Amino acid sequence: MMSSAEPSRTTPSASDPTAAPTTPPDSSSASTSTTPAAAATDRAASIPTTAPAATAAIASAAPPTAPGSVAGASVTATTATAAAADPALDALLTHVRGATPAGQVSALTLASEALLAGALADGSDPLAVGVLTPEVDTLAILFIMSARLHNAQTPDPSLEAIEEFCARFDPEKARLASSRVTMLANGIVRAADSIANPKAAISPLYDLITRYPPTQAHLTVIHPIFLNACVSTRHFTAALPVLATPILNIDTSISDLSYNDHLVYHYAGGLALAALKRWRDAADYFEICATAPAQQIPAAIQLEACKKLVLVHLILYGEAVQLPKYTHAVLVRMLRNSPYWSFAKAYPQQHASLQGIAKNEIFISDKNTGLLNQALERVPRWLIKRLTSTYLTLSLRDIANDIGLDSIDEVREILVDMVASGELGAHISVDGTVTFSDPPSQYSKVDIDRALLHAQAQAKLLQDTERKLAASKEYLTKAVRHKDDPGSWAGDEDLYGPPGGRGDVWADD
Repeated sequence: MMSSAEPSRTTPSASDPTAAPTTPPDSSSASTSTTPAAAATDRAASIPTTAPAATAAIASAAPPTAPGSVAGASVTATTATAAAADPALDALLTHVRGATPAGQVSALTLASEALLAGALADGSDPLAVGVLTPEVDTLAILFIMSARLHNAQTPDPSLEAIEEFCARFDPEKARLASSRVTMLANGIVRAADSIANPKAAISPLYDLITRYPPTQAHLTVIHPIFLNACVSTRHFTAALPVLATPILNIDTSISDLSYNDHLVYHYAGGLALAALKRWRDAADYFEICATAPAQQIPAAIQLEACKKLVLVHLILYGEAVQLPKYTHAVLVRMLRNSPYWSFAKAYPQQHASLQGIAKNEIFISDKNTGLLNQALERVPRWLIKRLTSTYLTLSLRDIANDIGLDSIDEVREILVDMVASGELGAHISVDGTVTFSDPPSQYSKVDIDRALLHAQAQAKLLQDTERKLAASKEYLTKAVRHKDDPGSWAGDEDLYGPPGGRGDVWADD
């Protein structure tokens, strides 16, 4: 049995580029445990709220399955051995089936957790095949299953029962009990952890996250839970279908969201994308997390996102990129006083300085050595690209001398790889002379037309969002409050500084 405390969790390095399995992974070999018993609504225990704890793993092996708990156990198993049969549960289910969805929620909410986690009067399992139907009895199953997953005195539902419910429940009914959906999502993760098979949580969570929200652009509490499961198990590709849709809507009536959920989701999304070397997308997700509005002091996870964003920018562009002007001033100041700032200032020309800065232990404690090493590996590439702006032809030996490499063969290998990937246009003659040229266009007319349509759609979306914002009660209240003090609206730019180009944020005072 799991105790009421959340198990210790450690996360793989956010910058590890190891490829991941396909999505969603096969979890048929997973079993359920006899556990967990954690506070039903305590998401803070399962979602990291500070960094680098947010980069630490979210799932570590829990105690082994208790004797008698078998992987993939039949859903017809009874709960009589763990909870006394109670005719009140039969009466409750009979009442619920005849009530409206709202009435069902009221009746089920009034029932005790012990009753919901118990067995029927004849000792049988209410989650057994043929007793309740996910489409019709969504709310009843949701309350019973979430209660069972958080009751230390009853065995967990089988993996098959969990997966079937997540694949078949009625989303509209489930939205009437958002807190129980949160309980279910956290319970699935804890149950998978307790059998030392955390990847078993990914498949049912994927069904939850794709079926529960009204649209895929709605943020829910399930989003950070799912992303954490993908990152901690290194099943990064499992997150790609979800990350492909940007978050545009937040509705607290269908999910008991906190501000931290938004930060953790985008931060974990950046980790998954960086691990897959999708640098541009990773930069977008880290930037959303890092630049989210904050009151007095930004969250620690935002500083961690800033650090990773700096390294991703160096990998992607070969130089530091100015953070948006609305980035919290405290974050910018903390970065300027860190080795990350020194590393970015020296990148890529000062190779000796880079090697010295990279030995700072902060990169290890922040779990950023993977990103750091990838930035260092790309130094020769960025130095070669800078040579193309000055020279039309160079010998392999001259290039090696300029970028600090001893081996001509290594230079040749880098050039061939850069040409093959479209990073560089060049021709190497037999005598070792390299002639630079403009790389061929990587975009076809179809690609350009597709990008144009996407830009037009985004422009319309921005216009609609701006219109809704201007009509919101909060905006109008602020507008009325400050109508006699127009200067108060200009404070943000004064605080964060004017916009500029790449590298401006790193300029010396």
